[in-house]
Amino acid sequence: MVMQDPRPDAPFHIVLNAGSGRTDTGLRCATIREVIERAGRRCELEVVKDGSRLPEIAAAVAERAAREGGVLVAAGGDGTLNAVAHEAVCRGCVFGVLPQGTFNYFGRTHGIPEDLREAVHALLRARVRHVQVGLVNGRSFLVNASVGLYPRLLEEREHDKHQFGRSRVVALLSALKTVLGRHRNLRIAIDLDGHTQRLRTPTLFVGNNRLQMEQVGMQPLDHAVEEGRLAAIAPRPVGRLRMLALVLRGALGRLGQAEDVRAFAFRGMTVRAPLMSGRRRVKVAVDGEVCQLALPLRFEALEGRLALLVADALEQPPGAA
Repeated sequence: MVMQDPRPDAPFHIVLNAGSGRTDTGLRCATIREVIERAGRRCELEVVKDGSRLPEIAAAVAERAAREGGVLVAAGGDGTLNAVAHEAVCRGCVFGVLPQGTFNYFGRTHGIPEDLREAVHALLRARVRHVQVGLVNGRSFLVNASVGLYPRLLEEREHDKHQFGRSRVVALLSALKTVLGRHRNLRIAIDLDGHTQRLRTPTLFVGNNRLQMEQVGMQPLDHAVEEGRLAAIAPRPVGRLRMLALVLRGALGRLGQAEDVRAFAFRGMTVRAPLMSGRRRVKVAVDGEVCQLALPLRFEALEGRLALLVADALEQPPGAA
């Protein structure tokens, strides 16, 4: 079903993650309410203080938004956006975004401002654009999903952020520490286009975000999403120095030139553990959140499934010069 733009008086049902962003939660809530109410619109604002309750709260708010014909909005980082977007897809709601995370890949890809006040103004003048969602074993992802070293990297990064604060520098240094440490390589079999391939890799990374692919230099996979596909990256097992070289290539936007990387695009892929491995579940990172999923893993691209509100970049908010 192709979703139309919401009606002009549609209420906004906003889920705000108090753990995201660097600004005081009360100030963020006041800013959101001020801009929306000044425009003569109504909003319901639900603040999530306990991250473990985010899926439960997002589902409840989405139910109310669907019942009232409202817009379901996520305010937070990419993990928060993913959790709320999942409910928007399930309930058939139009979805809005107020990016408040460290990297904000999803919001930046769709031209949504990182400044909160500007993002709310953009939300008020936005139109529906249908965008792709990735799926792994029924769990949606907007940016990426991965197994192997990457989930471990995210767990270490979260630990370091609690100690040293949330910043892109802390995230980069934490990633280097994890990548250069000891880790096991995955041994997996993938079913792709009717053929089975066996891979040995430190991590299997599946991307659903053009900007992220562009930044690490994975051409031509940066256009896979526009073609209704997902992008897979699987580094070959290498020593620490060559792994460091891969990380540096990615930071410089030249990963696609590396010989030690397998990369391909797909619409559907199944990942299995080798026979006799005994593994039944595996850690999977889904838009920055680590969870345990049962094997085999089924990855799929759901083209145009999410009805996202996106403002015309040429328009300006009221009062702008």
